[in-house]
Amino acid sequence: VVAFQASLFAVRMGFPYEDLTTQNSLSLYSKWLNESCQPNYWKNVVPDSSKSCGPYKRPEKVICKEEETISQRSVHNHDTIGMVVIGASGTVASGTSTNGAVHKIPGRVGDSPIAGAGSYADSTAGGAAATGDGDVMMRFLPSFQAVEYMRMGTDPTVACQKVISRIRKYAPKFFGAVICANTTGSYGAACNKIPGFTQFHFMVSSPLLSQPTEQVVDCI
Repeated sequence: VVAFQASLFAVRMGFPYEDLTTQNSLSLYSKWLNESCQPNYWKNVVPDSSKSCGPYKRPEKVICKEEETISQRSVHNHDTIGMVVIGASGTVASGTSTNGAVHKIPGRVGDSPIAGAGSYADSTAGGAAATGDGDVMMRFLPSFQAVEYMRMGTDPTVACQKVISRIRKYAPKFFGAVICANTTGSYGAACNKIPGFTQFHFMVSSPLLSQPTEQVVDCI
């Protein structure tokens, strides 16, 4: 459930309806309008979404162009938080927040709430979480696929690399990364190398470490 229907569902479940508008959000919205509604994620519409705020409609003739994901969704406008946790009893859990890209199309559903896309966990195999261009990644369910690789005995780092390579085969310019951890506590990560994004940083905490430690992997 998304957009208005999600709000209606929440109200019916007892949550109070309140206006979340702030002076800061109003300022951001005004600036967005004054800049011809940029950034803008509408594609294959008229009028030209790079120059107009719409309303939009489908053109008579659709011309599909190769998606330049890095231009709008990049290391500079993402703040997704993904996490994989292995409890003392061996239970594995994973989760991810939605990203920080603003002004997305109303009603859009990203990868975070899609099981197996933004994150996935199975206490018999491990867990994984993904970040990046969700519109690309949720077509491939990278978190689910990584867990299945680990179930077959694949090392977490290799599992992450395999799902990144699989996506890159069809969307070479996509922006994204995946973290993986198996039931023994081994972990790894991988990211797709594109201009401006050549390394991925992530944090690791375990009883074997005196404090949380930052890890860095080179993108492939």
